[in-house]
Amino acid sequence: MPRIAKIVTPEIRYKSIHNAPEKHPSSPAFSPQTNPWQQALQTLDLVTDHMKLEPWIHERLARPKRTLTVSIPVKMDDDSIKTFEGYRVHHNLDRGPAKGGIRYHPDVSMDEVKALAFWMTMKCAVMNLPYGGAKGGIICDPRTLSDKEMERLTRRFTAELGIFIGPERDIPAPDVNTNPQIMAWMMDTYSMNVGHTAPGVVTGKPIDIGGSEGRREATGYGVVVVTQEACRILGIDLKTACVAVQGFGNVGANAARIFHKLGARVVGVSDKDGGVYDPQGIDIEDLRLFKKNKPSIAGYPKGRPIGNTDLLALDCDILVPCALEGQLTQDNAPQVKARLIVEGANGPTTPQADKIFKQNGIMVIPDILANAGGVTASYFEWVQDIQSFFWRAEDVNERLTQLMRRAFTEVCGISKRDHIDMRLAAYVLATERVAQALRIRGIYP
Repeated sequence: MPRIAKIVTPEIRYKSIHNAPEKHPSSPAFSPQTNPWQQALQTLDLVTDHMKLEPWIHERLARPKRTLTVSIPVKMDDDSIKTFEGYRVHHNLDRGPAKGGIRYHPDVSMDEVKALAFWMTMKCAVMNLPYGGAKGGIICDPRTLSDKEMERLTRRFTAELGIFIGPERDIPAPDVNTNPQIMAWMMDTYSMNVGHTAPGVVTGKPIDIGGSEGRREATGYGVVVVTQEACRILGIDLKTACVAVQGFGNVGANAARIFHKLGARVVGVSDKDGGVYDPQGIDIEDLRLFKKNKPSIAGYPKGRPIGNTDLLALDCDILVPCALEGQLTQDNAPQVKARLIVEGANGPTTPQADKIFKQNGIMVIPDILANAGGVTASYFEWVQDIQSFFWRAEDVNERLTQLMRRAFTEVCGISKRDHIDMRLAAYVLATERVAQALRIRGIYP
């Protein structure tokens, strides 16, 4: 592998490349420790120094290929006009078209979307998928919008993204507060604009219009697969293990359901409004039924109420953060008692918390590996759309299990070879694949 002898130090690199966090009046006031883009760049620095990566490749990966900010005027149900702000970021496209979800949340910001796009680049490379990384989002609170307002918001946003997206250019998918129906509106809007049905423009669609069996459960399913592999290394019997899950959206709910089905004791579950704790174990199916027509699991009567902060410190074997980024910090990391952390969410652990977990002997399966089941199943869906040939759920799960196990084995091998933790090992694997694509393709013109 070609190397350049002179390596730019992290201090020089930080001053020359790391820009101040971008802020928006409606965006969260990130601190340097919790700003997701700064976290992503710190991780890139670590892997660059470990690999002795060429400075020009580091600079390419430290800057997204392109960013788009759009203004989205929407006619509300009361006939007023409200303007929202949305983003789409392409981080790197050297391994293939852009891939990444769309989230609707009040705390969406450009810095967050840039970090998520970076993590998608790495996630696709860890899984060896022929994609680059992208992400998008709208600053909004879906709880305050009607279904018709959500549809108009989605369709106008999709029209604004027309210069970015396409089956061979950029393929969005669901993320926080988005779902198959929103993907259906996106697909239909894009199809109307290009004059033909284009199912491959998004993944995570309803099955009736080109979606894939097993896609909705895939991220949670993948979380469980890598947890099983990690448990074998740590000597944890999953059938008798104690599990806590932060977040009860699509990822957390499906992971908790599968853990429960495998015999694990899920003692704590929480979402944005609160949670429940029962040392004897929670009936996840009953909890899912309770939440079916409610915005939160807070108030579930079969257990003791618990907050998100307290859930992270529960006495358990396995902690699975499936909420938003920046949940595990230097402030609460010392209280974590789990032997294994499996990151169902993107970026839930700050670099400072990572150091504490390493000192305390806690194994962390990083997000770019742990929650890669979703993008892997999205790849399967995209392939099916292109071929117009669809697979059974059993086929999807079998292929997904194979790829998740293969990636875990590759990351674990690098961890042992280089005597580094699993996060750095995953980034070494991903960065080398992206770097090699950069070297081979060269610079145009």
